[in-house]
Amino acid sequence: MNKIIVSILLIMQSCISLYAQTSDITIKVISEDQKEPLVGATIYFKVLDKGSITNFDGIATFTDIYHGEHEVIISYLGFEVLKTLIKLPTDQQFIFNLKPIGNELDKVVIQSSRSTRSIKKIPTRIEYIGAEELGEKAMMNPTNISMVLRESTGIQMQQTSLSSANTTIRIQGLDGRYTQLLRDGFPLYGGFSSGLSILQIPPLDLQQFEIVKGSSSTLYGGGAIAGLVNMVSKTPDLEPNLDIMLTQTQALGSTANIFYSKRNKKVGVTLYGSGHYQKVYDPEDDGFSNLPKTKSISFNPKFFYYPSEKTTFWIGVNGTYDDRTGGDVTKIENGEGGIHQYTEKNISKRLSTQTVFETELDSISSIHAKNSFAFFDRDLNIPDLNFAGEQINTFTEVNYQRQNLKSEWIFGTNLYTVNFNEGNNTLNRDQKDVTIGFFTKNILDLSDNWILETGLRADYAMDWGFFPLPRISLLYKNNGGFSSRIGGGLGYKIPDIFTEEAEFINFDNVLSINKDELEAEKSYGVNLDFNYQTSLFDQVGFSINQLFYLSTIKDGLLLNSINNDFFAFENASDIILSKGAETNIKFTYKDFRWFLNYAMIDAQLNYLAGNPQKPLTPRHNAGSVIMYESPTWRFGFETYYTGKQFLSNRNKTTDYITMGFLAMYNFKWGSVFTNFENFTDRRQSRFSPLVLPPHENPTFPEIYAPTDGFIFSIGVILKPFGNEID
Repeated sequence: MNKIIVSILLIMQSCISLYAQTSDITIKVISEDQKEPLVGATIYFKVLDKGSITNFDGIATFTDIYHGEHEVIISYLGFEVLKTLIKLPTDQQFIFNLKPIGNELDKVVIQSSRSTRSIKKIPTRIEYIGAEELGEKAMMNPTNISMVLRESTGIQMQQTSLSSANTTIRIQGLDGRYTQLLRDGFPLYGGFSSGLSILQIPPLDLQQFEIVKGSSSTLYGGGAIAGLVNMVSKTPDLEPNLDIMLTQTQALGSTANIFYSKRNKKVGVTLYGSGHYQKVYDPEDDGFSNLPKTKSISFNPKFFYYPSEKTTFWIGVNGTYDDRTGGDVTKIENGEGGIHQYTEKNISKRLSTQTVFETELDSISSIHAKNSFAFFDRDLNIPDLNFAGEQINTFTEVNYQRQNLKSEWIFGTNLYTVNFNEGNNTLNRDQKDVTIGFFTKNILDLSDNWILETGLRADYAMDWGFFPLPRISLLYKNNGGFSSRIGGGLGYKIPDIFTEEAEFINFDNVLSINKDELEAEKSYGVNLDFNYQTSLFDQVGFSINQLFYLSTIKDGLLLNSINNDFFAFENASDIILSKGAETNIKFTYKDFRWFLNYAMIDAQLNYLAGNPQKPLTPRHNAGSVIMYESPTWRFGFETYYTGKQFLSNRNKTTDYITMGFLAMYNFKWGSVFTNFENFTDRRQSRFSPLVLPPHENPTFPEIYAPTDGFIFSIGVILKPFGNEID
């Protein structure tokens, strides 16, 4: 009996001794897709109630961990929580992969870079607006993309006409004609369509926006002096998707959008249609419209064919009919005469086709071919003036891509033609331009931390000459959440009559482009930015991006009066210089997000005495956006500050603050939402008149603030199937 007791005691002592044995261990956490260490990941031993945070190498060290099995919980902001078991003793380091969740930028492939790399591995600085944010902006303004761009740091949506609401994109203080607007890489807009383009692009069928600031002509040719905006369309998935969006505003605007997509193994389709009707709207009751009477219809069907896993072919058609009339409210509604004379009527029609063929030759190389044909017809009528014409653009490109382990090469050529025909006009303003270009780009991984991008384009523009366009960018990134990019390049733009100054006077007595006396506009630009992201207090995510930039334009195109009747284009005698800084800060905590931004724009006209600030360019802009998002609710509160501006007569304007609030509730079948845009009702008429007498022949001052004021809207998003909301 004593022997049995002694044996039991020895066994118990052995077990206690075994359990009392401990080890020191290290656990490394990396991202599953990029295989990069995750700094600040939380590792927690549940039973032991012991935790630690990973260092810059993604490693956490633990001491005196008892031998046996332990449940470990690993978490990191933006990644799926991992629960796993580890067993001790072992002489191996534990390494765990975390899967990213949501729209992580590591997984985003940017089309405008012409690369297959993720956004974090591209040296060129590219700003990305994803599907989630596009959905929020679509609820704020379902008729066009102006809201998406207006609330982006350093971008100003400049309204050029009160009557038609024409709006252009200004990037970093430079005129809208210096921004290249692309749809899936196709230059379908600009030129004769001018500020109407922004108003005729609904956002519901767009997947993402890609914005490149600074001279970008090396990527896509002439026109991208200030930068480019590439809108990427949605593509079909195996699961069918149907979105129906209906919106009504208190300003008497009604909008309907519908999008459908579906694919199977070999074929796919996306179908999009949009209709918008806006009654004439005059919030200050001065007798002139702040929103024109508008009837607009858009459609965009696409057909996709997948003959194999390596080959994709798609063809799309885009059509728009837009009829907008602004001016004297009484004349628009009742057709009366007397002093009620002034109206501005724009009728425009757009039809374009896009064709794309892509195929992989082998595991590292591919060929891409694309073509587009765009037709735009516009008829502008004001009292005693008619400006009408047609513009046809064609674009064809072929490129070859080869991606090795450490580098990526792209070689290509494209042909771009523009044919503007005004019809019957004694000023002979018809214009034909043909440009052929050859380009190459290389992205080289110098090391794990340094990536170099170089590019060269050579364009020959008929009647304007040869333009060599080099570009270089360098990216540094480390495992501690820090990265920096520096880059620069050259740009150019062929002159045409479609400038903001000419649009402002409705092209009245504007003379044609004199190709014998004018020079093409040329530019260079440099960007430098710094990025840092980390976790604060375990659950608070923090990121900051600081950008500095400089752009210059030589031989800028100016519209000057040559006598009391006519206006002619001339080249500026000195440069246009734009320099400044942009700051973007983001905080995240559970279901909350807080965005802060600031832009300082110093755009100088060095061809004028004293190098004055460019008119209608606020030197200081700032914004704050707070978002809450749960599976059921979404709230957003926005505040934007616009600083003082100078008018063309050098008078200084008033600064102002606008605020907005969005609320959305999700159901299984879709969502309902309401939006209070500019609910403090800031509008220019509160600071200065929008219309000057006489009533029958009014003068419209320059626009520097919102003209429509407070807009309240309600809407519903129906999802009969696909993308159901949990």
